[in-house]
Amino acid sequence: MADTSKNNIILSGMQPTGRLHLGNYEGALKNWVQLQNEFDMYACIVDWHALTSDFDATEQLPERIHQMAIDYIAAGLDPERTAIFVQSDVKEHAELHLLFSMIIPIPWLERVPSYKDKAEELGLDSYGFLGYPLLQAADILVYKAGWVPVGKDQVPHIELTREVARRFNTLYGEVFPEPQPKLTPFAAVPGIDGRKMSKSYENEIPLSLPEDDTRKRLKKMFTDPKKLRKGDPGRPEICPVYALHKIYNPDHETEIAPPCRSGELGCVDCKMKLADYLNDALRPLREHRTELENNPDAVKKALTMGADRARARASDTMKDVRKAMHLG
Repeated sequence: MADTSKNNIILSGMQPTGRLHLGNYEGALKNWVQLQNEFDMYACIVDWHALTSDFDATEQLPERIHQMAIDYIAAGLDPERTAIFVQSDVKEHAELHLLFSMIIPIPWLERVPSYKDKAEELGLDSYGFLGYPLLQAADILVYKAGWVPVGKDQVPHIELTREVARRFNTLYGEVFPEPQPKLTPFAAVPGIDGRKMSKSYENEIPLSLPEDDTRKRLKKMFTDPKKLRKGDPGRPEICPVYALHKIYNPDHETEIAPPCRSGELGCVDCKMKLADYLNDALRPLREHRTELENNPDAVKKALTMGADRARARASDTMKDVRKAMHLG
C-alpha cells in the first residue's frame, strides 16, 4: 500500500447550491484556503452529485456553479495554486465510477449511515443516489489523493473509499493509496433560528449579503428565550448570537458575556455589535466577490485552468487503471 503520509494531494468539493453562507465558509472553505498553502489542492464543484436530488431542476445548475466558483475564489482559493474545477468537466470521474461499480458489492453502499436516513427523508431511490458514495470514492481516487478534509459525519464515506481502494488493489495490483480523513476543528455555525445554518432551513447568512441586509437578518436571530428584554440576565453559553460572537469578536469574553449575564447588554445591541464584527470580517471577501461578478471571464478562466490541471492528473490515473485491468 502506498505511504499516504508522503502524499500531499487533497481533494474536496461541494455540491453547487449557489451562493455560499457562513456555515459553508467556517465549516469548510476557510480551512481549504489554509490547506492550499501546504498541499497540492483540488477543489471540485460536484455537479453530478447534485443530480441525485436536483435532477429535475438542471436549468439552475450553470448559475449555481458560477456563484459557487465566485465564492471559492473570493474566499481566498487561488486558481494558481488550487485546481478549482467542475466535476463534469473531467470525464474520468465517470469512467472510474463505472469501473468501480463493477467490483463493489451493493451491501457496501447500503450500509453507509447516511443512505437510509436520506433516502427516507428525501424520498430518493435512484441508482445514482445509492451509488453516491461510490462516485465520491472515484472523485477522490482519480487524483490518488492522500487526504480529504471532512467533518466527523463524513468519515464513513472516506472509510468506504479506503475499502474500494483496497478491493481494487487486491484484484488488480497496487494502483491507489488509501486516503485519510483530515479532521480539522471548526466552530459550529448556528443559523438565525438557532439550528445549524443550512439553506434547507432558510436560516442562512450568505457571504454575499450586503452589510445593511446582514444587520437586518441578524436582528431576527434567536437569542436566549429567557432574556426577553434589556435588564433580564442572559445565558450567553446557550445563545446563538453569542456563538457567532465567539467566531468573529475577539473580545467576546469581556465585551459581551459579562454584560449579557448581568442584563446590562440588551439583545438588540448585542446583535448590532455582532453585525459590526461580521461585516468587518467579510468586507474583503465581499469586495473581491463584487470584482469577480463584474469579470465573469476571470471566473471562467479559473475553472478552465483548474479543469485542465485536474484532467491531466486524472488521465494519468486512468492510464494506470486501464493497464492494471487489461483494458484498452
